[in-house]
Amino acid sequence: MSLRHAPPAEAALPAAGATPTVAHKKTTSGGDVGEAFTQIELETGGPIARLTLNRPDQLNALSPTLIDECIAATQQVMADGAVRVMIVSGKGRAFSAGVDLKASGAHAHDPEARRRFSAQARYLIHLWETMPQITVAKIDGYCFTGGLELALGCDLLVCSDRSVFCDTHAKLGFKSGWGLSQRVVRRIGVQRAKEMSYTARRVPADEAARIGLVLDSVPAEQLDARVETLAEQMIANSAGSLAAYKDLYYQSQNRLYVDALQFEYTANYVISDRKTRQAAVTAGLGSGKG
Repeated sequence: MSLRHAPPAEAALPAAGATPTVAHKKTTSGGDVGEAFTQIELETGGPIARLTLNRPDQLNALSPTLIDECIAATQQVMADGAVRVMIVSGKGRAFSAGVDLKASGAHAHDPEARRRFSAQARYLIHLWETMPQITVAKIDGYCFTGGLELALGCDLLVCSDRSVFCDTHAKLGFKSGWGLSQRVVRRIGVQRAKEMSYTARRVPADEAARIGLVLDSVPAEQLDARVETLAEQMIANSAGSLAAYKDLYYQSQNRLYVDALQFEYTANYVISDRKTRQAAVTAGLGSGKG
């Protein structure tokens, strides 16, 4: 299957492709969780991987270490043939409140460090957009600015009813630099995207669902179940088909309409379970159970 995992040219740094050695331990659910990570948690061991931003006291503010660890964890998931869906969430009261200003301030006089941080963040979002596994952002609480940019790299966003979304770049005297201005407009349309960025106002969960920023907003106590159900529904389908669809939708956002149509007409993907699935459907129809 020809899916696109290479980073954009500006993110092609030596460190972007480096994966640290990760020790593993068994969790109570039987999955594996990386012990080398200090600012995230990764649980694998089955068709669903769970990547959790783990800086709850800082509202999961984004630091260079956190981004690097997310890249390493994502590359680990990409290499795991058993994983079909990766759920990304944040521990505590936030998905992520955005960039850690203290951490970024430490590099205020180091242009190379600032450039590397942004390049790594762009690379991470690119991986989430192009990896064959479906990525789901499970959002419970604050999802601001850089955190929103990360979430928009996921295929599907589901939030709790206590979640809040905001683009604070203009409030702080910045502009988006990780792709927010291009991705949010594809979710909610140009006028709503402009209003969100120009005013820096907080968008509540119900509005986020209504305008299409997220797929769904549910009561907080139902969020885990909603995301698990969604993941199980996708896992029930062909892994090859889902990976092909993910690439086709990615192409639809990066090609002119006619070119994207031609790409779909001619693209070939390896879907290894096609015959067995067709046989099962045929057998079900023949038995009256289809």
